Amino acid sequence: MVVCGDDGLAHRLAAELRVVYEEQVTLVVPPSERRVPQPVAGRARAASAALLDRMVNAAGRAAGNGFLANGEAGGNVRLVEAAEPTEAVLADAGVERATALALVYDDDETNIRAALTARRLNPRLRIVLRLYNRRLGQHIEELLDQAAALATGDAYGTSGFDAATTVLSDADTAAPALAATAVVGTSKVVQTDGLLLRAVERTPPAPGQVADPGLCTLALLSATSSDPAGADGSEGSGESGPRMLPDAEEVAAATGRGTVVLEQVSYAGSARSAGRAVGVVPPFASLFSRRLRWSLAGLVGAVVALAIALTVVTGHHPLHAAYLTLLDILGIDDPAIDASIGRQVLQLLSAIVGLLLLPVLLAAVLEALGTFRSVSALRRPPRGLSGHVVLLGLGKIGTRVLTRLRELDIPVVCVEADPEARGMATARRLRVPVVLGDVTQEGVLEAAKIQRASTLLALTSADTTNLEAVLYARSVRPDLRVVLRLYDDDFAAAVYRTLRAAHPRALTRSRSVTHLAAPSFAGAMMGRQVLGAIPVERRVLLFAAVEVRGIRQLEGKTVADAFRAGSWRVLALDTAAPDERRPDLATSPTDTDGRGMPGPTSDLVWDLPPTYVLRAEDRVVLAATRRGLAELLGRRRRDRAGA
Repeated sequence: MVVCGDDGLAHRLAAELRVVYEEQVTLVVPPSERRVPQPVAGRARAASAALLDRMVNAAGRAAGNGFLANGEAGGNVRLVEAAEPTEAVLADAGVERATALALVYDDDETNIRAALTARRLNPRLRIVLRLYNRRLGQHIEELLDQAAALATGDAYGTSGFDAATTVLSDADTAAPALAATAVVGTSKVVQTDGLLLRAVERTPPAPGQVADPGLCTLALLSATSSDPAGADGSEGSGESGPRMLPDAEEVAAATGRGTVVLEQVSYAGSARSAGRAVGVVPPFASLFSRRLRWSLAGLVGAVVALAIALTVVTGHHPLHAAYLTLLDILGIDDPAIDASIGRQVLQLLSAIVGLLLLPVLLAAVLEALGTFRSVSALRRPPRGLSGHVVLLGLGKIGTRVLTRLRELDIPVVCVEADPEARGMATARRLRVPVVLGDVTQEGVLEAAKIQRASTLLALTSADTTNLEAVLYARSVRPDLRVVLRLYDDDFAAAVYRTLRAAHPRALTRSRSVTHLAAPSFAGAMMGRQVLGAIPVERRVLLFAAVEVRGIRQLEGKTVADAFRAGSWRVLALDTAAPDERRPDLATSPTDTDGRGMPGPTSDLVWDLPPTYVLRAEDRVVLAATRRGLAELLGRRRRDRAGA
């Protein structure tokens, strides 16, 4: 396996392949003096650079004897330092003999250029690309797969070699988990074939009650989950840690422990809200300010009052009195010289109202035109807004999370320091309020109505900025639900335990994007489609689509016999014909732009009977631990090598 990258994801992925899948890995990274840290702002740069160095060192320690700068083998990992993945560098890394290549540079162009070179060097190479532009990624997948088929003479797919291109985005992989944490009752979400799978944490049932297992029980929470200072699912928590994919007997015996169950839910968003968010014409109420609407209402009331008074004074019919009043207001020359004093007074009052009406009408026209012009401009948070999500940072991760939250019809207020940030266009298109300013400055979070918000999502690229914002928000709202994006996973675990100990009654989550994304990239390198990753405390549960053929633990076995507690569990069966199956189950049948909009139908059957026998031609969706999925894939790989 060859991994090329310039940030923590490359090191995390190499460690994942080495430790979990026990693969031989060559890691290609820039020289240490040219390694680019995560983009940060101002005073947070030094701290984040130090966090990056700690991440690199931790990944090196996880790889056995470490990454050796001279390129010699260290454990199962070999290090190649190069500024760019040129053809010579890829050849030196052994791409011509490799099984899979992961290109996870932060720059899309660099990844595409290296992928085209690698496909020419080895047409049978399995390539995993990290691309933010999903639409472009679909075209790149087709181009590279077609080039591989033509180079090997397998344009009709008859040779059966396992060369494929998979395009993934760390932002897309991590966004569902980050967005779902902001929703009450929905802590983890995976989307597959147009359906949303929701993993819900449930408290222990009362004595004499039986907990609802949903589709299945995914995990038992750690025994220390109620202890603010507990290990909370860390790798060293032992038997008190979470139990992944338990069997029925273990669930029944685990009294007093919470569970994580899987539920199948339909799409939570509404077409009406989506259309309103994207539409060009704003609602009528937003055309005029509240003060102008009250002014118009006052003028209408004055006209009605004058018409009634004229009816009383002159005895005219109400409609005729209203007509005369409008004539007076509009300044039409019909002076009431010979009329009674009351009529003359009313005419003077009507003239005064007419003078007031002209500037109000002019202001209404100008304000309506300005509203239409500023439909694409940034909106300010409404005065009465409450129960919303405050999202800090509109970079790659923040933009994807914003889109997910709006698909779930959740009100959001964004805070961004850079007016040219990547996600500003998305915020304008979705008509989401944005506060421009540095979150570390006083008054910025208050402008985002943090005191009335339900959740704070701190997703900027600087760990110290996220932590500072969360600590300040907690001082304003001690019970506020917070989710932090932290670059270093060890640092994230330490921050999580400390915040939970300081605020035991508030929901706190700390997430490392590389920790959430690396399992999906590793699974794709092994040749299997990882649909998503659900974090269970400090561990990860993977959802993957696999073909049964060649897997002894699945082929020819019933669903009940194929289940292995703590390792994997078959959840659903793809009923589509083998030649009609969609290659990507992570999106819906109508998802052509990568936005994750679910389609109306699904080919997956989730209520499989335990007696169903898995056939070689079946494709199933299963939940598995990282080591469980590695065992399934490793067994198939060894079987093919032996054949």
